[in-house]
Order: sequence, then structure tokens, then C-alpha cells
Amino acid sequence: MRPDLERLGRWDPVRVRQRFLAGFHPAHTFVIDVDASAAGSIAVRPESDEQWIEHFYLAPEYQGQGLGSAVLRHVMMTQRDHRPFRLNVLQGSPARRLYERNGFVQEHEDPIDVFLIAETDRKVLPGSTSRASQQQ
Repeated sequence: MRPDLERLGRWDPVRVRQRFLAGFHPAHTFVIDVDASAAGSIAVRPESDEQWIEHFYLAPEYQGQGLGSAVLRHVMMTQRDHRPFRLNVLQGSPARRLYERNGFVQEHEDPIDVFLIAETDRKVLPGSTSRASQQQ
């Protein structure tokens, strides 16, 4: 992440640490183990109407091998319910391709971040309509 923040002129180690600590909740964080070695981490922060994927990091030696996609698919299947998944990724980050390959689409962006969403399968209750049918 540091190279992307430096590219955007936003690298500030104090700010990065404060932002991480403010959003870090151990109960929502999982360590990614590969052969008994910590390869990274991912957090899924539940909100009432959405789930935020945050703090998704893989050590460089584990990147580009399909591990990120496997972890993301696993999290999205085991945490799946009626709420969409959301995340933000830095502008120009190669991680965006990972998220888009796994069903995320751009919702909006600002000069620093791109905000992505992945809808989940919603059950339609009798007498109601799904979001997709409402948009048609």
C-alpha cells in the first residue's frame, strides 16, 4: 500500500497507522495461513445493511498466485447473507483487478479511493420484489 500512497502523494506513516488502528477490530480479522506461515490478513466489518472488506493484505511473496482470489471467494461465501460487500481501493492500485475479477463493480470514486460493491443473492419474500426487478 505504501507505494500506492506515495504515488498519490498521500504517504504519511502516522496517518496510516492511526487509520488502521481506528478501524481494526480483532473479532472481525482473520490471519491467512499458508503452510503454518502468516501470509496476510483480511477483515470483514459487519454493518446493518452492508459488510465492509478491510485490511486485506498479502505478503508480496504470496501475491499473483491466486491466493487473494481464493481468500476473497472463501470470505464472500462464508459471510454471505442479504447484505452487499463493499470495499475501497486506492486509485491505480493493481488490487482493483482482483476485486473486479471476483464480482465487485465500481460504485463511485474520489481523488484517492475507488469504492466497489458486490451484491449478494437476495431472497425475494412473498409480496416483495428484488432490487434487480425494481430497476427494470
